Amino acid sequence: MASVPTLRDLRKTHDPAGRGYHAVYREHQINHCPGCGRTHWLIGRMSAECAFCSTALPLAEASMRSHNSPAVIQHKNRNVAPAWAA
Repeated sequence: MASVPTLRDLRKTHDPAGRGYHAVYREHQINHCPGCGRTHWLIGRMSAECAFCSTALPLAEASMRSHNSPAVIQHKNRNVAPAWAA
């Protein structure tokens, strides 16, 4: 089994600006699919999938959040008043 060479083996440095185009799904923006150009998406927790051609993009917000703390999921239209049981 062949091993994958690292950047050090290839004598290259880590250069995020030089990696080229990096497509991500951005919340609150119009996101055109790089595969078909349409704008209808199925949104998951870590990625968004084009509803027409199934091209998947990572969520920009998912890759920027810190993984040191647990994820807290809150509905955008949640009621801030506490719910009391009857």
